[in-house]
Amino acid sequence: MTVSVNIHGESSNHESKHKARDVPSTSIHYPATPAVVPVRRRLKRAARHEHALEGDSRTSESGSPSTLGGEHDITSDEFETTTDEHEMMDLRTLVKQRCPSLYKHFRPAWWLPNGHLQTVYAVLGDFSKVHRLQYRREFVRMKDGGTVGMDWAPADQLSVAVEAPIIVVKHGITGGSHEPYVRCILDTATRSISQGGLGYRAVVCNFRGCAGVPITSPRLYSSGATDDLRQELAYIRSLYPNAPLIGLGFSLGANVLTRYVAEEGEESRLVAGCAVACPWDLLEDCNGLLSTFLGTQVYSKGMARSLRRIVKRNKAAFASGAEQAAAVEAALKLKDPTLKVFDDHFTRFFGGASPMFPFDSAHAYYTGTSSHQAVRDIRVPFLALNAMDDPVVRKLPTLDGSDMVVLGVTRQGGHLAWFEAGKRPGETRRWMRQPVLEWLKVCGDDFVHQAMKRKEREVVVVDGWVTEKGSADGGCKALPGSRIIDAHVDLSRREMLKNLELEGL
Repeated sequence: MTVSVNIHGESSNHESKHKARDVPSTSIHYPATPAVVPVRRRLKRAARHEHALEGDSRTSESGSPSTLGGEHDITSDEFETTTDEHEMMDLRTLVKQRCPSLYKHFRPAWWLPNGHLQTVYAVLGDFSKVHRLQYRREFVRMKDGGTVGMDWAPADQLSVAVEAPIIVVKHGITGGSHEPYVRCILDTATRSISQGGLGYRAVVCNFRGCAGVPITSPRLYSSGATDDLRQELAYIRSLYPNAPLIGLGFSLGANVLTRYVAEEGEESRLVAGCAVACPWDLLEDCNGLLSTFLGTQVYSKGMARSLRRIVKRNKAAFASGAEQAAAVEAALKLKDPTLKVFDDHFTRFFGGASPMFPFDSAHAYYTGTSSHQAVRDIRVPFLALNAMDDPVVRKLPTLDGSDMVVLGVTRQGGHLAWFEAGKRPGETRRWMRQPVLEWLKVCGDDFVHQAMKRKEREVVVVDGWVTEKGSADGGCKALPGSRIIDAHVDLSRREMLKNLELEGL
């Protein structure tokens, strides 16, 4: 049966209703007939991988050190991947065998017992001392004049094999590569195998206007515009022709990722994907937020304020004509708007390119850019994680139509949180980190990529401009100069321009 549970504990076909307490801590939903994929065999080892270097330690979410081998870590399992044999395995069996942490119950820290506290802690907690990696940032110019920021990890790209898997990350609304939920994954994923990591390369594709990326054209970003991601992937492919690309999206970025793989089908450049806290049905989410005091005053207005700051900081770039200038002024004059009001005045106009944009209303924008109806078109292995007490996400999708999607649902966890108690008093750690890393390892190391049905479009580079052959999305070009940035620092536009001293932006 392909029914998945929605946020309120009802089956998605409304056949039954039950309270959250009656739902198991973690439930995994599979298609009725899961896809069968080619994977490399794993040989069981006699002992766990000895990767814990003497004196080497990891820092937990709260800042307390924990030995690398102290917890079940992604490279601390009892298996080693072979390179010469493979077998066909259905997704259900694959996930059960190689993503065991997904079946581990999530038990929230006792002082963060509900979705609101989990979510607020994820936003207000101090994570500046944990998962401190560095990125190498470069700016990439789109054909429409817009700019995106691509943050590569590890900062020393020469330390990673050119054919190593690449994790392509899309962050949440008004976030960036500095977000703790991003860093907690990439810290381990981009660490060398000898240091207990996966040995992968990663790149965070920051949305226009986010994390110190300037707005250089009259366009922002949105939950439904996938053309920037399409061009970013083409650019990555031009640099690393043979590396498998794995998508990882969080919240709004998860919605963009889901829509991209659905739109591309078997032509997706991503060999697999992972969507964390995806807001599947944007209209349902919006209405749900507006139905409660906290949803309206804390979450909806909070997100609108963050978007408004980006617009205000880049006001001149959006006002390319009299009509656009009037729309920007009207949006900035709004007094503490909800997200829906802001989207109705701004995002539906400036959230993407034609022919998708502009939309007639925020209602039409939400309906037209949601991802729950796109799941049926996904043709690459895809893992999604959600929490039933997420105060932002109100409804989960059904898995009808695609045999490639696995949906993991925890009873608790909030939005982009999943904090459980660590080993020391007051210590927290993110439950979702381990299953995501296990899935990334399966996607990068275990899948036999050359045997999977995919048809990537050819990438063409002319005078530095990277385009997809036959694509109408324009193209992109790397701007000269790059710099090392600290992952835990949220860079404003002024600071970023001052630090990089780039011209022409």
